[in-house]
Amino acid sequence: MHQGGKIGIETTVEVPDRAALAMAYTPGVARVCSAIADQPELAGEYTWTGNTVAVVSDGTAVLGLGDIGPAAAMPVMEGKALLFKKFAGINAVPICIDVTDVDAVVAVVTALAPSFGGINLEDISAPRCFEIEDRLRAALDIPVMHDDQHGTAIVALAALRSAARVVGKELGAMRAVVCGAGASGIAVSKILLAAGIGEIGVADSKGMIYDGRDGLNPVKAGLAKVTNASGFAGAPEAALRDADVFIGLSGATLPEDALARMAPGAIAFLLSNPEPEIHPDVARRHAAVVATGRSDFPNQINNSLAFPGVFRAALDVRATAITENMKLAAADAIAALVGDDAAAEYVIPSQFDERVAPAVAAAVAAAARADGVARR
Repeated sequence: MHQGGKIGIETTVEVPDRAALAMAYTPGVARVCSAIADQPELAGEYTWTGNTVAVVSDGTAVLGLGDIGPAAAMPVMEGKALLFKKFAGINAVPICIDVTDVDAVVAVVTALAPSFGGINLEDISAPRCFEIEDRLRAALDIPVMHDDQHGTAIVALAALRSAARVVGKELGAMRAVVCGAGASGIAVSKILLAAGIGEIGVADSKGMIYDGRDGLNPVKAGLAKVTNASGFAGAPEAALRDADVFIGLSGATLPEDALARMAPGAIAFLLSNPEPEIHPDVARRHAAVVATGRSDFPNQINNSLAFPGVFRAALDVRATAITENMKLAAADAIAALVGDDAAAEYVIPSQFDERVAPAVAAAVAAAARADGVARR
């Protein structure tokens, strides 16, 4: 499957003779160039940029493999480009860059941006990824999204809405514990807060994050001010007692007895890959709903449910940014596809459910217009 790569380039017009060649290239193309020079917004109509996304990585946080460099990251970026095309009809170009300094990454991507209608950042290590995304969003007038953060967060929220329906609990009455304070853990925590979860606590490799804990980087320090209202410290196992939701994004092992001490009707999202925090079959002894990031168990929380539709909408409305409301709208649209059919082994649609990308795109486009970031 991977030999020779997984994607290619195809033409969209026929060039059967010299006359057609003269239109597609010189001299006919000069008219298009001149028009875009006078009105830059025409680039989205008369070049591929209106339907093309750059999938950019520096190879510092690839899957569960870590910092393996840009060349080794390329198979993942090709796969991401394949999914953009399959699920949303979007052209996506994998770009693996051989720089890791934050300033350099921002400079390279900014320089490349005129060739694309959107930027999908991928597999960039935390906490650098937060600053890189923030600076690119400020510098560019096209949508920028770090999918490891926001794709995971969107799908996790969608699944949690359905899981809450299964166990008969309201999101605002639930207490969640997130293990993992990297890119995805922080983004999941933030979107759950925005969605109105009752309480949430986050743990990193040193234990629960709380306001005033020594050694927190600025991102974690900011998170500490809006999470862990109960003031849990130390290992996350103590915080899990009577908690309603566990979300694992750290790769650490979770003892079975910690899951057993959760509240009745517990929800466990075991999202570390390739090995979940605890085997799903074991987790089901104590949790009413179990989800993983793997395709060989029910309830796979997979980013491909989110990013194709999000970028489809962003490109279609020529959005200048991807807002928080657009992400929340995407999560709500995914959850709505499950609706009343929610069950312990069905809290999220399949990646191959053809309703997903169009539903997400419609909801995200409406949110973009409501937020005033749509240009059409």
